Amino acid sequence: MQEPPFPVPSCFSAGGRVREDPTTPAAKSGHSVVTSVYRTKIAGHCRLINVAWHRDVLSRGLSVSVDDEASGSEAGDGHGGKSSCPVVSFKVEIRPWHFWRKHGSKRFQVDGRPVDFVWDLRRAKFSGEPEPQSGFFVAVASEHEVVLLLGDEKEAHQKTGCRPATIDATLVSRWEHVFGRTRFATRARFQQKGGGRQHEIAVEYTGGGRGNADPEMVVRIDGAESIHVKRLQWKFRGNECVTIGRARVDVYWDVHDWLFHPAGAGGLRHAVFIFKPVSFLTSSSSMPLSSSSTSTSTSAGAGAFCLFLHAWKLD
Repeated sequence: MQEPPFPVPSCFSAGGRVREDPTTPAAKSGHSVVTSVYRTKIAGHCRLINVAWHRDVLSRGLSVSVDDEASGSEAGDGHGGKSSCPVVSFKVEIRPWHFWRKHGSKRFQVDGRPVDFVWDLRRAKFSGEPEPQSGFFVAVASEHEVVLLLGDEKEAHQKTGCRPATIDATLVSRWEHVFGRTRFATRARFQQKGGGRQHEIAVEYTGGGRGNADPEMVVRIDGAESIHVKRLQWKFRGNECVTIGRARVDVYWDVHDWLFHPAGAGGLRHAVFIFKPVSFLTSSSSMPLSSSSTSTSTSAGAGAFCLFLHAWKLD
């Protein structure tokens, strides 16, 4: 397997570094968790804002933290791939009997300057996922600008009284923990600018049981087979490059624990998948690029979006 151009979990590269996902302990306890990392300007510096949504049987939750990207620039990888302590953080628990917790605001100081967090989840609509799909907003305001806005734009600007930021926040990475027995699904938009659409991603695992055939793995994009790995016990780590819409995406996987690691106390075994765009088609054609067609593509760049999918297998 070729060495990836960015730090990845140690299971892929002996010397690679990766940002420790703070929601992993929650996932191990059976919580579905989605964390999005955004880069924006707060208090005069580029910083990373981590927005994590989690869900369990009784409640949902929202956690927001701000990391000082400048302080970890040597170890930073552009995807939150550094070990740094958050400058500020807070957590909101959303329970059916705590209606007041579904909206509010908090003010923090970052380098001596006020930063406001405002949220309203009273009309939030969920579709079986940790994060809401509509009827909500979460906003971060700094120096009279809304530097990060998720959800209803009009309502957020009214509640904060701040103008839109001159530079939009950039979605850097997404860390998602999903649970299943043979199928693990999510959605992602690999081209953040220019109206790129969301794509359905599904990982399917078959075989490997007593008396069954050798284990196999299939990665489907929008229902179509993109990767098919046979004899998975010999190819439990690997990578391939696929075309997703107008993006060329490197896909890395490590399913070692699915095959060889005893299930934990909760019957969970963990695998990691990474989806990293490397280039985008600029012509009207959506056919896969060949090595001689570089003129029809542009590099995704070091700061392009990256998806980390943590698949927890239930036995």
